[in-house]
Amino acid sequence: QVQLVESGGGLVQPGGSLRLSCAASRIFFSIYAMGWYRQAPGKQRELAATITSSGSTNYGDSVKGRFTISKDNAKNTVYLQMNSLKPEDTAVYYCNTKIRAVDYWGQGTQVTVSS
Repeated sequence: QVQLVESGGGLVQPGGSLRLSCAASRIFFSIYAMGWYRQAPGKQRELAATITSSGSTNYGDSVKGRFTISKDNAKNTVYLQMNSLKPEDTAVYYCNTKIRAVDYWGQGTQVTVSS
């Protein structure tokens, strides 16, 4: 029922930027918190950023100051603007929402930061 589809990943140089998008469908997007998480091979999935229905944001320590989460309720889309990218940011990035204590995830989009 709930569908989250990420896009915008790719290969970028260190110091470069990417903007990820997550298009949500079949949910009341404006009333749910949304988040971006990332997972590198062999590593735990970790929080990148979250945004509440009211627009309050939270960031993981590793990305704070470099990434910005935002949303467009009219487009039912949440974004993750990633600046000053580092090789350690390389991971699959997943869009997430939690509805009635159940987590929903997108398919993920690969971000690779390499020269």
